[in-house]
Amino acid sequence: MATPSPSPAVEIRIEGLYKAFDDHRVLGGIDLEIRSGEIVAIVGGSGCGKTVLLNHILGQLNPDRGRVFVADHSQTPPALKDIAGLDDQAISDVHTHWGVVFQRNALFSGTVKDNIALWLRDIKNLDDEAIIPIARRVLAAVALPCDDAFLETPTESLSGGMAKRLAVARALSMDPAVMFYDEPTTGLDPTSASQIQDLILATHAGRADGSATRTTLIVTHDKDLLTRLEPRTAMLHDGRVAFDGPFAAFKAAAAPIIRP
Repeated sequence: MATPSPSPAVEIRIEGLYKAFDDHRVLGGIDLEIRSGEIVAIVGGSGCGKTVLLNHILGQLNPDRGRVFVADHSQTPPALKDIAGLDDQAISDVHTHWGVVFQRNALFSGTVKDNIALWLRDIKNLDDEAIIPIARRVLAAVALPCDDAFLETPTESLSGGMAKRLAVARALSMDPAVMFYDEPTTGLDPTSASQIQDLILATHAGRADGSATRTTLIVTHDKDLLTRLEPRTAMLHDGRVAFDGPFAAFKAAAAPIIRP
């Protein structure tokens, strides 16, 4: 009899997570586990707590109750750490292995090269000689020009779709083990949105260092993205996980909180 393959390692584990702002409870006992190599979409109605949950995972918010564990890839093998208990240096070590694409891209004024170079200089302490080849590689990976002229292009002159691609390229420059996307198609036209959807799938498929498939977590309300990527889908409702399973099962579900 063949030996069963080991289960993928846990990348993120959320246990009994509660969060309220003043008298408004947003998260009321979230339990969720994400394993290495998965594509997981967090969905739900406006105000259901999707971004609040993401910010807890990223260590930008501390829970009222419960814990969020994340894999620390600065160790071999990666160990799960309670992110709320980490000091600034330990959080920085964890973030070194993550790529984040924010809803509004969070590009800053300056050139394409400046935006890609930021994290590589500040976190990996690389100089321009090392940064330029990485910049060309990640721009090519997201189907943007990678010549000198484009590297010197001001970010203010980019279209919405190009700015989103640059945000993805900047995240990929760190060769992250985990990619986070917060509403990645918001504000894009249908053509650009479908290109970003395909890009998310393509960037999930492998890392520059040749290691295993990335883990991808997407906060979204984009039905077309779900249909195109068919991720594992976790739906938040009334502060809890109301559904967690394959997208096909989510799409077929008859529950009245899911159908809308």
